Amino acid sequence: MTARDEILARLRTALADSPPPVEVPRRYRRVDDRRDLIEVVVDRLEDYRAVVHRGIDALPGLLAEVDRLAVPTDIPADWLADYAGQVHRDAPPLSPAQLDDMDAVLTGCAVVVADTGTIILDAGPAQGRRALTLVPDRHICVVRTDQVVGLLPEALTRLDPRAPQTWISGPSATSDIELNRVEGVHGPRRLEVVLVGLDGDPTG
Repeated sequence: MTARDEILARLRTALADSPPPVEVPRRYRRVDDRRDLIEVVVDRLEDYRAVVHRGIDALPGLLAEVDRLAVPTDIPADWLADYAGQVHRDAPPLSPAQLDDMDAVLTGCAVVVADTGTIILDAGPAQGRRALTLVPDRHICVVRTDQVVGLLPEALTRLDPRAPQTWISGPSATSDIELNRVEGVHGPRRLEVVLVGLDGDPTG
């Protein structure tokens, strides 16, 4: 018997005479039908100190500021069409030291929760592994409007619970013991979001 099996057996024994479990009501909202989800997510992201750019046309200007760019191996080619800097694809996997030397990382995402302004990556298409977005100081994330949902329950239906996930609510930030804000401790100090698929956007 493993330690885990022993602990679970003791729990079952201790709970054997307990009353039956109480059914937990789950009548909370699962779908958000607001029509202004994009404005909501922009408001939340900016409140978290992320910088939001509207339209794929903003991407070349952002990348023009970057000399060394880390990207997943399956990054869409058109995202880099006008980029003249050094592209470092994560194959073979870049070391932590190499990632730390990058000026920025460019990825997509899996889904975004408008209500909380949370961007979720699950190592799916154009996202790469978790270290790729946690080590560089600047993260440029391309978000399609059809990836924006209103509420967390909606987002969960789009995710594989077995996949490695990274949840981002603004740039990495924490507070020290005197409540002074410190940025860049647990991830990128700068988060920039490029919203594509808007009305008039060539990708839309």
